[in-house]
Amino acid sequence: MTAVDTDGWVRTSRDGAVLTVTLDRPEQLNAQTPATWTALAAVGASLDDDVRVVVVRGSGRSFSAGLDRSLFSPDPSTAGGLGQLGSLPPDQAQERIRSYQAGFRWLRSPGIVSVAAVQGHAIGAGAQLALACDLRVLTEDASLRLPEATLGLVPDLTGTSTLAELVGYARALEVCVTGRPVGAAEALSWGLANAVVPAGELDGAVTTLVAALTAPPAGAVRETAALVRSAVRNTPEAQDAAERAAQARRLAELAGG
Repeated sequence: MTAVDTDGWVRTSRDGAVLTVTLDRPEQLNAQTPATWTALAAVGASLDDDVRVVVVRGSGRSFSAGLDRSLFSPDPSTAGGLGQLGSLPPDQAQERIRSYQAGFRWLRSPGIVSVAAVQGHAIGAGAQLALACDLRVLTEDASLRLPEATLGLVPDLTGTSTLAELVGYARALEVCVTGRPVGAAEALSWGLANAVVPAGELDGAVTTLVAALTAPPAGAVRETAALVRSAVRNTPEAQDAAERAAQARRLAELAGG
């Protein structure tokens, strides 16, 4: 089954336990708008318990070139534009941004593992969408870039927390402040990419990864993913307790309790 949000240029398709979410605006390199983020948030809100893996893709030659250029207008009458956002009282601006972030944060929801399949450019909002996923498979020509600071802005679509977790403080700060691109080979060496493949092998690599993610029992994968996510923030004592509780639940289920 395929569903399309024509305003946000988001297309979804379902194959059993795997949901594929595709940014479908290839003529604009999958540039994003607030409607895109609303559509993404709606996908996240509609997930059912049978979905185990979410694959995020971009159609055409790039994953996503970031924010649609029309939204950089300083004119406050431009709907969804930076000028309009900047004209709001601070509390309203923050609430608007919170709604945008909802299109990204669900990709680390309990119960799913998310995979970004990245080719070509992943810039700004595009890079942050890839970072919002649990795992990333990049093509050899892929490049991630967070240029917000060079434009007088900051990355605000949940990307900074994930980036710092993955590559550490110093690398995250350098990449965010300079806005320089991080190529696929560098991303792999940093642990930012799980795999780098030739462009023609992206589909096969993602299919292989998805098969491995869905092979173990669903309950075990969900509990393990939750543990790994909490490990980066928990104290050792809290993480030990989380492991104990998760294992007790698994043992009870296996025993038929």
